Amino acid sequence: MFLFYGPRILLLAAVLPAIYLLIKVYQLDRMEREPVDLIVKLVIYGMIATALAALIEDALMDKATSNFVAYFGVVGCTEEGLKYLFVNHETWKSREFNCLFDGIVYCISVSLGFALMENILYVFNYGLSVAWVRAITAIPGHACFGIFMGVWYGMAKKAQDRAQYGRSTLYRIMAFIIPVLIHGTYDYLATSDNYWFFLFIVLLFFVSYRLVIHQSNNDQYI
Repeated sequence: MFLFYGPRILLLAAVLPAIYLLIKVYQLDRMEREPVDLIVKLVIYGMIATALAALIEDALMDKATSNFVAYFGVVGCTEEGLKYLFVNHETWKSREFNCLFDGIVYCISVSLGFALMENILYVFNYGLSVAWVRAITAIPGHACFGIFMGVWYGMAKKAQDRAQYGRSTLYRIMAFIIPVLIHGTYDYLATSDNYWFFLFIVLLFFVSYRLVIHQSNNDQYI
């Protein structure tokens, strides 16, 4: 299959869905759009997080005592934790972080960078058919995880700037925990029951879409 389609076609199939979603979210940043170089840097951080996650998960997965521990404790915590660490490192003290919706843009940028790199690896290993499946499941799934992380991350920044330090810490914890729970549920259902997985992703995509539109329409300066 690799020889039939060629590396360029495989690469395009791997990266275009993530780029498309990133552009759409970037366009929803109506008040004050973030610098493109910052977005690119966050995407690259997300790609680096993919490689780090693979190393960590390879080391820990054999020690998982159940699927629950594997998907929530290993995969969910590792992948969402790395995304959060990179976002926090690059943006928390940035002067560009001055609107609530910025948190969503930052977290989705890292999440889609992660999904982009992960998709490249899958497509080049398993072929073009995998690209279409992941384009409508895994890539938007990572975007959804980023939306929920970004909502809480933006609220944490707002609370921090208003000297509400306890609330800010709570929101930062939620920016990690909520995506871990959603990610773990996604992976757990994906490998156990197709019916419930289908219902879950329909609900996840619907809620995430409504949430990102609501946040865009009600954005405000921090």
